[in-house]
Amino acid sequence: MMHSEISRRKFLKSALALSAASVIPSFWIPAKANTMPKNPFVSANDRVNIAFIGIGNRGGEIAKELYNTGLCNVVALCDVDMGAKHTQEIISMFPKVPRFQDFRQMFDQMADKIDAVTVGVPDHSHFPITIEAMAHGKHVYVEKPMARTFNEIEVMMRAAKKYGVVTQMGNQGHSEANYFQFKAWKEAGIIKDVTAITAHMNSPRRWHGWNPNIKHMPMGEPVPETMDWDTWLGVCQYHAYNHDYHLGQWRCWYDFGMGALGDWGAHILDTAHEFLDLGLPTEVNPLYLKDHNPFFYPMSSTLLFRFPERGNMPAVDVTWYDGLDNIPAVPEGYGVSEIDPNIPTVAGGKIQPAKLNPGKEIYSKTLTFKGGSHGSTLSIIPEEKAKEMASKLPEVPKSPSNHYANFLLACQGKEKTRSPFEIAGPLSQVFCLGVLAQRLNRKLVFDRDTKQITNDPFANQMLVGEPPRKGWEQYYNV
Repeated sequence: MMHSEISRRKFLKSALALSAASVIPSFWIPAKANTMPKNPFVSANDRVNIAFIGIGNRGGEIAKELYNTGLCNVVALCDVDMGAKHTQEIISMFPKVPRFQDFRQMFDQMADKIDAVTVGVPDHSHFPITIEAMAHGKHVYVEKPMARTFNEIEVMMRAAKKYGVVTQMGNQGHSEANYFQFKAWKEAGIIKDVTAITAHMNSPRRWHGWNPNIKHMPMGEPVPETMDWDTWLGVCQYHAYNHDYHLGQWRCWYDFGMGALGDWGAHILDTAHEFLDLGLPTEVNPLYLKDHNPFFYPMSSTLLFRFPERGNMPAVDVTWYDGLDNIPAVPEGYGVSEIDPNIPTVAGGKIQPAKLNPGKEIYSKTLTFKGGSHGSTLSIIPEEKAKEMASKLPEVPKSPSNHYANFLLACQGKEKTRSPFEIAGPLSQVFCLGVLAQRLNRKLVFDRDTKQITNDPFANQMLVGEPPRKGWEQYYNV
């Protein structure tokens, strides 16, 4: 019997014990839940007391952006690798602020001094930290994608409603020009009757130099002296430390990250998903997976997501392309793919002018649009059509606040977040379904009403994923 079949059976047996129906029996209350305020909003004139969880690399960037709004006081720093080189910049900015390596200890000791937290950590750790924070009544800014499994996102959305806290997922383009233009054009009837969207991110990824004939996960190495490896693993089953899991490499592995789709999908498809009311797909089909293996992401992927008719809107096919050799065809009259300053460079490689920018093409029954990523706006193509439509385009309002200020102002009760869990959750679940199709290399048929995969019992159990590691079970009892 093949090893993969044994692993599959073992997983299915354990996953059945943690079915989606049994994961949410009752609400878990943390040890110091009495710290949860009756009115979770901060006084409108007070700064938000914030704790940064994850302060290196992207987590550090989030921390600086929030601090630079002038709307918050930094009251705690938390990072599993506290003391490592990549955490020093934030530590030096706030040298007198209490530091923790384990977020659970931070809440045990300081929950009554914290109004809100950021979660700028690897994808697999978003879930337990966010649940812990919300159960203490704390507002949460969590990086995209919301979590690593479909069911974790389901639990997070329920918890946000239960605890009544402010939530924001960190797809920052959702507070920039792209958001307001798409909204205005949709409301004015410029964007209507969309039938297809092509989305693409063809820049180099960290795993593109790896050997896809891998037979097992990497061998263990000594844990860095500065690191709390057990807390880094969180809910995931145990893996011995290896440098290829750390400092962004976690994104490469199915066990920890969400690949190119989870990383960039939320920056490319967010506005189309919200304003076209796409919700969850009925089918996800992996059309092309180059160098597929059970451990890390394919070198190139083409995924077809099918969304049904919604109200008076027609069905939509969304096709996702990633990989250096997997660049989609563009429509006639597309023009050039300008290097847009609103799109950040890619970790692990720079955007190449000879190729397509990360972005999308949107096809409706009457018009075709091209767009980029993050805050980039859409344009009508070809250029002749754009000139003809120019006088009919509505005025697009400017953003009243960037994504970080929007979160803090919402904590003060002054604004509503633009990417709360009820909006960001279904978007992130689309990516979870896409990653599942990548991982299993087979078509998934999905029932939007029951939120179950109907053509594959094993894939359906993977919506929940492996049972949590011992000592981390309580986060699923929400």
